[in-house]
Amino acid sequence: MYLEVKDLCFRYKNAKEDTLKNISFSLSEGSILGVLGDSGSGKSTILRVIAGLEKPYSGYVKVNSNLFCSDKVFVQPEKRDIGMVFQDYALFPHMTVKKNIVFGVKDKSKKEYILKEMLDLVNLNGFENRYTYELSGGQQQRVALARSLARKPSILLLDEPFSSLDASLQEKIRNELNEILRASKITAVFVSHNIVDVKAISDYILICRDGMVVDFYKNI
Repeated sequence: MYLEVKDLCFRYKNAKEDTLKNISFSLSEGSILGVLGDSGSGKSTILRVIAGLEKPYSGYVKVNSNLFCSDKVFVQPEKRDIGMVFQDYALFPHMTVKKNIVFGVKDKSKKEYILKEMLDLVNLNGFENRYTYELSGGQQQRVALARSLARKPSILLLDEPFSSLDASLQEKIRNELNEILRASKITAVFVSHNIVDVKAISDYILICRDGMVVDFYKNI
């Protein structure tokens, strides 16, 4: 399996009980996993542990056979080759769309090629010189996706990607996100409290409750 998560246990400082309790699942390369659960179920913490933003006290995470954390190993977030799109997109308002997208690209000789590739992918040609505050919520989300994908990550994590969008836009943006993820052929994990979003995009669905996996199945 491309992504392996096994027996993850995690507790936030000063918390009375574990946020994650023996979380286990696996995902094949190029598949999309939707993690569904109510607020406080632990779904966003799963993403943070995979990304390396939090350190579990037991269990392990592997991506493409690379061990990222275990009881003896902890790889720092910047060395994990993982892309993450946050709820608020975390774009740089003082930078243009172009500069946001290529921000994490280290090879300067490839920046223009990657920029064109990403603009084509997220359908934002002609917007590269605009500032992010001049864009709609859906366009900002596409910039955030392009910035994460420009680094060619091994896996993409998305935390509640539709939560900041107006209800009238959600179906349109959800379809666009699905098309972008499929076109990029990337392995992805996204969390949501909305079963409609999860069913529309995911190949597999994991249901979390009280920090535990209560169901994991293929989305048909």
